[in-house]
Amino acid sequence: MKTTHIRALLILCYLLAWSSSFGQSGTIAFTEYDLDNGLHVILHQDHGTPIVAVGMMYHVGSKNEDPERTGFAHFFEHLLFEGSKNIKRGEFDKYVTNAGGYNNANTSNDRTYYYELLPSNQLELGLWLESERMLHAEIAPIGVETQREVVKEEKRQRVDNRPYGSIVSEIMKRAYTVHPYRWTTIGSLEHLNAATLEEFIEFYETFYVPENATLTIAGDLDIEKTKAMIDRYFSTIPKGSRPVPRPTVVEPASTTEVRDTIYDNIQLPAVIQAYAMPAQGTPDAYALDMLGTLLSGGNSSRMYKAIVDKDQKALQVAALPFSLEDPGLYIVYGIANVGIEAAELEKSIDREIHRVQQDTVPEREFQKIRNQVENRFVDRNSTMEGVAESLANYHVYFGDTHLINTEIERYLKVSREDLQRVAGKYLTEENRVVLHYLPKSAEQ
Repeated sequence: MKTTHIRALLILCYLLAWSSSFGQSGTIAFTEYDLDNGLHVILHQDHGTPIVAVGMMYHVGSKNEDPERTGFAHFFEHLLFEGSKNIKRGEFDKYVTNAGGYNNANTSNDRTYYYELLPSNQLELGLWLESERMLHAEIAPIGVETQREVVKEEKRQRVDNRPYGSIVSEIMKRAYTVHPYRWTTIGSLEHLNAATLEEFIEFYETFYVPENATLTIAGDLDIEKTKAMIDRYFSTIPKGSRPVPRPTVVEPASTTEVRDTIYDNIQLPAVIQAYAMPAQGTPDAYALDMLGTLLSGGNSSRMYKAIVDKDQKALQVAALPFSLEDPGLYIVYGIANVGIEAAELEKSIDREIHRVQQDTVPEREFQKIRNQVENRFVDRNSTMEGVAESLANYHVYFGDTHLINTEIERYLKVSREDLQRVAGKYLTEENRVVLHYLPKSAEQ
């Protein structure tokens, strides 16, 4: 069978595969342990489809960067596909695609995640690739220069030349004054250009170490055989030679509204509100997440029905938590309809927030929200790749992998009164940044 056919079959399995253990018993079974070098390992066995997801999460994101060298975490997400001592440049992806698999990575403010989705008989390949990335990555001038250009192009496409593309960076630098969340994951191209090869190597040797990593494997595997392979590829990797630094700075509470206007290459005005919110995993963070479902969870949500359908003030509206390891932001935004000014749209958004603050959510509407949250929770873990990443997230963020089965209970503890309470506590003028995005043609 040709490689393309193998990959097509693998992707089909990926799209259709529900975790059989989750679907039948309501729980995702897993085994976890630590190697002597500190690498945390989590294994989930599911013979439902002949695939495995191999994931490696490093507890490093943009908040771990030097303020004068921002963008390193995201840069390494690209750089570590360049090759290694035993993998030639440009061949990392080839190993995966030739085996009929798929691989990718993503970076957040708090962590970096790499993964391979492979036929189950190629599990050892995934382990070898990740061990090479951890121990033998090639940090060389040619790779650094290549990826500098890749990151520049990504910034041009995703930020500079995309309408509303600068929203996140404009919000973060106003919402945070001292915390490293004040810069975005893509960071500063000036910092990347100024960085030396030695600085990149130091970053790698500091954060890409076993004690700062979590290996997760989910799918059609044999637990004992997998343990033996993991031991073979990872047990001899030494611990890092220096402590892994963690930021301890605490962002002071906001006492006054921050308001500004951004002129952009856009046709329609937009309103963005960002409210300071508590860290993920806290009771109020769950309540705010459910509040987002109430306000903008689908076409039957409050903001959509009132502002988009009925009043036709906006083409798009949303309220969603930007939940982070440290206190994050609750973001509410709307893109105005033709002929609607930003100030008018902002009043409509505020009106829907005030409704929640003033009146308890009716029981029937609240039950619909609970159903949506439960469905979303199940869907997130409906594929092997989803399970692998969730297992890693729960361990890295909370130190409690069992939350993959029990976190839904935290949502279900949220009451109607909690939604009203958190709306009144956090969605206040003195606790927010407000940006009006206007077309450049409106600039005086």
